[in-house]
Amino acid sequence: MPRVLAVDDELNILELVKLYLGREGYQVETASRGGDAISKLNTFNPDLIVLDLMLPDIDGFEVCRQIRSKSRVPILMLTARKEDIDKVVGLEMGADDYLTKPFNPRELVARIKAILRRSQAVPRSGVPADIIEVGKLRIDLPRHEVSIDGRPLKLRTKEFALLAALAQNSGILLSRDKILEMVWGFDYYGETRTVDVHVNHLREKLADSGVNIETVRGSGYKMTVGEVSQ
Repeated sequence: MPRVLAVDDELNILELVKLYLGREGYQVETASRGGDAISKLNTFNPDLIVLDLMLPDIDGFEVCRQIRSKSRVPILMLTARKEDIDKVVGLEMGADDYLTKPFNPRELVARIKAILRRSQAVPRSGVPADIIEVGKLRIDLPRHEVSIDGRPLKLRTKEFALLAALAQNSGILLSRDKILEMVWGFDYYGETRTVDVHVNHLREKLADSGVNIETVRGSGYKMTVGEVSQ
């Protein structure tokens, strides 16, 4: 039974989340303050957190930052704000998706299901389900760690998410729009250039990994093992 921690200072929102997720068989714990959410991270051990941006004690950005310092649990941010900068800041701080109030409860459920699907690793023979090995790369999803031949590789949050998405679909062509959906978690206003920039950064860091992020012109990218073909 998936566990979801819902954090919001509006009681009606918490009741709505519990109602709709409960119908789907989810176990839901609630918190109305940021400090309580951080405390329940360890006691409840959620599979996903629905986090409101506007909280009475600590704002959602800071809660997200503190959670990300210790956990890779997926985070779906909620807010009544509509400014694009808030969406960008929230996602860059580590949120996996963003939903603006008022929202359709069915959309909330659909997004949560999609996030949880993306967070699951593809099992490989002889390797734990949350470890991905491609070429000389070893990607530890829960620890948010990457190594090349045992040497640690430092990546930013979105670089790690992009690498994980490509590695989980190694050999499969992913369009730029699909990558935006998987990594950024929402329609990034058609800014597919964002994907290109992050791919270029990854290529530089993966130069001696034996892994290639191949460009399929006019279509997208796929991860292969062997000679680099950009």
